[in-house]
Amino acid sequence: MKAIVYTSNTGHTAEYAKILGEQTGLPVYALSEAAKQLSNGTEIIYLGWLFANNIKGYKKAAKQYKISAICAVGLCDTGTAIAEVRKVNAISEETPLFTMQGGMDKTKLHGINKVMINMLTKGMDSKKDRTEDDERMIYLLKNDQNYVSEENITAFMEWYKQI
Repeated sequence: MKAIVYTSNTGHTAEYAKILGEQTGLPVYALSEAAKQLSNGTEIIYLGWLFANNIKGYKKAAKQYKISAICAVGLCDTGTAIAEVRKVNAISEETPLFTMQGGMDKTKLHGINKVMINMLTKGMDSKKDRTEDDERMIYLLKNDQNYVSEENITAFMEWYKQI
């Protein structure tokens, strides 16, 4: 791999990209800037934020670069929703996929993203038979939180050290 390339919305994915860059020694570029530094077909690790299990920027990155692994950053707990994310994004089983919990910063949401989060919050809040997972998600949606941590990159780093 030659670089880490990412797309971030509220900053959590950018934080993970920076941590992974420090841990791997790879240069880190935002997808919007990567073309100035990397040629088409360069082998990269891609990080993108999740919206309804859709990895933002993934399709564009996949057209430009050879993606060796993907880290999807979202509201879900680290290491969960992998099958759903793989399916929504049509990612083959051969491509390593890692999910990492990012967080919520509603001050950085705009347009449809803000509307969708508000709708999700209202829907979850009105749910009658809430599970423990529901309660954790409601708390996250209502209270801006940052769950970015080195602990959340453990599975990725174990994979990376073996390649």
